[in-house]
Amino acid sequence: MQKLSRATLIFLIFLNGYVSLSLELAVLRQLSFYVGSSAVITSIIMATFLGFMSLGYFLGESSRVRDNKIRNILSFSFLIIAALSVAAASFPLVTVYFTMMYVGGITSGAIQTFIYSMIFLSVGPFLFGFNTTLLSRQLHSYNKNCTGNIMAWDTIGSVLGSIATTLILMPFIGVNYTVVLITILAVVGALILRRRWWMWIICVAILGASFYINSNVYQREKFGILVNNANSTISVSDYSGTRVLYMNGLPMSVYEPAAGNTAEYVNYINDNFIYNMPRDKKYKILVLGAGGFTLGLRDTHNEYTFVDIEHTLRDVSEKYFLNQTLSPNKKFIVADASQFLKNTSEKYDFILLDVYSNSYQVPESLITAQFMTRLKSRIADNGIITMNMVVDPMFTDKYTRVFDNTFRAVFPYNTTRQVIGYFNPYVSTQGPSNVIYIYYHIPNDGRIYTINKTPVIYDR
Repeated sequence: MQKLSRATLIFLIFLNGYVSLSLELAVLRQLSFYVGSSAVITSIIMATFLGFMSLGYFLGESSRVRDNKIRNILSFSFLIIAALSVAAASFPLVTVYFTMMYVGGITSGAIQTFIYSMIFLSVGPFLFGFNTTLLSRQLHSYNKNCTGNIMAWDTIGSVLGSIATTLILMPFIGVNYTVVLITILAVVGALILRRRWWMWIICVAILGASFYINSNVYQREKFGILVNNANSTISVSDYSGTRVLYMNGLPMSVYEPAAGNTAEYVNYINDNFIYNMPRDKKYKILVLGAGGFTLGLRDTHNEYTFVDIEHTLRDVSEKYFLNQTLSPNKKFIVADASQFLKNTSEKYDFILLDVYSNSYQVPESLITAQFMTRLKSRIADNGIITMNMVVDPMFTDKYTRVFDNTFRAVFPYNTTRQVIGYFNPYVSTQGPSNVIYIYYHIPNDGRIYTINKTPVIYDR
């Protein structure tokens, strides 16, 4: 078999690095739909990826791998990587995996991720490391002092894979077609190394499966997916006249056009804070976490600013969820909630913070005292801040208690807490509910009544 040229070997090293990082990022994005993107989840995936890759580096040096067999081994390796890319990063197959996990009673996100990593993120990363070592052995036949060159091209591939995947491919062609591109690149590597007729047949079969499973048509028909980009997977379902907007696998907004009803907690805020606002002026209302734009949907008087990191949200909501255009008094800004608060000098009369999907997918930076202090700085005098939280009304879990402590550290006065929906304080297994935290930005000197000083009659 003809020896590979030096340029071809360098290209394959670059390609190997590119595909490895791109696949890792695609997997992280797809899994976030089910288990979030917390530090714990990310560390499990990265540790598995790097651990098996290191094992591949180590075993690639084995003397049992003869030099005259390396090219064939590499061709099969890239072929397996292409197939595993489809299995590990295609949304429909990931969905099947998590459905099986829940059916089997495994509900912990960390355990689900660990099992997933052992099944799907062991062989692929091992082969990435194995390939790098084998390609290095081939390149050393040209130059014994090319280790730095090898590491440089592998790293360049990884850097470009990271940048292209997150900044270009996922935002503009979607996660699904990013997975298809990863498969194509792995197949290219296999075909460069070996071009037998049966190899072409296998490659076409893998690519066909990747195109079919990851096509927009298939994912929309099978799962109702309208958007699948770097930030969000969005779908809209209709249940007998009640529409539900899903983002990353979770119901973000509910709308019943016939009755004008929305999600129960949004109905509560609309009825008690929005629709009964005085008409003496146009109040400035800020909504962090736009959802389906159902807050103040019927209000055409006050000025609304909706902020969300997902740029497609307004278009999807108007076309598929609300089936109507938002009124002119509502503007949409694509931005991170914390950065928006940092950069704006505007003060608002009413703020709704609605960026928490559930207790398993919490943007960790947005539950800190520092973020809440920034939020507090944007409320006008006599204004109101509301936060929709998914927590335990009974304070039975540590997360609920610590969040409550954090909230009250920043908002120690003029606060209340409203549980939405059914609540029985004597049932400890009730689980998390929508709980609205409310803060009234009015003067409070912090005085308390004591047995020694109780000027109640003057205060009243």
